[in-house]
Amino acid sequence: MSLSDKNLNYREIITKAVCGKGRKFSQASHNITPAHKPTSILGCWIINHKYDAEKKGDAIEVNGKYDINIWFSYDNNTKTNVATETVAYTDIVPLALQDKNVLSDEMEVLARAIQQPNTLEATIATNATDVNVQVEREFMVEVIGETKVCVYVNPDFSGDDWDEKVWDYDVEDEAFEDLDPNFLMGDLEE
Repeated sequence: MSLSDKNLNYREIITKAVCGKGRKFSQASHNITPAHKPTSILGCWIINHKYDAEKKGDAIEVNGKYDINIWFSYDNNTKTNVATETVAYTDIVPLALQDKNVLSDEMEVLARAIQQPNTLEATIATNATDVNVQVEREFMVEVIGETKVCVYVNPDFSGDDWDEKVWDYDVEDEAFEDLDPNFLMGDLEE
C-alpha cells in the first residue's frame, strides 16, 4: 500500500465542536450600608443572580449582578431589618484549552455558574455603620465553533453485515416521550 493509499483512508469533516474551555473561581468583598447602624448580623444571603457572557480576545467576559440581602439587628438588638443592595461584577475567564483550527469568527459562548454566588462571611465593618460581605462564585465557559476533524475510514468495511445484526431491535416512539430535547444545553438561564 502506497502512502497516497493510506491518506485516502482519512476524511476531513467540518463540524461544530467545543473549541475552547475555561474555568474561574472568584472571591469578592462588598460593603453595604444599611439604613440603621447595625448591632449584629443575623443572616446574609444572595438572590436574583443574572449573567451573560461574550468572547473578548482569548478570554470570556462574564458580566452579572445579584442582590445581597443582610438581615441585621439595630438599636441595641431591639429591632431588626433587611438591607438589600444589587451588586454588579465582571469576571474574565481565560480560555485554557483552545482549538487553533477554528474556521470562522462566529462562535457561540456558553457560560455556566458551577458555584452560584454565596456568602462566605458578613461582618460589621470597623466604621460600625457598614457591613462587609465576602462572596465567592465559580464559572465554567465553553466556546463552540466550526472546526475540522480528521476521521479514519475503513476501506474494508461492509455495511451489509451490520444492517440486520446490530440494529435488529425495535424502539417504539413512546420510549422517547419523556426525553427533554434541551438536555445537552443545561441550565443556561441561571
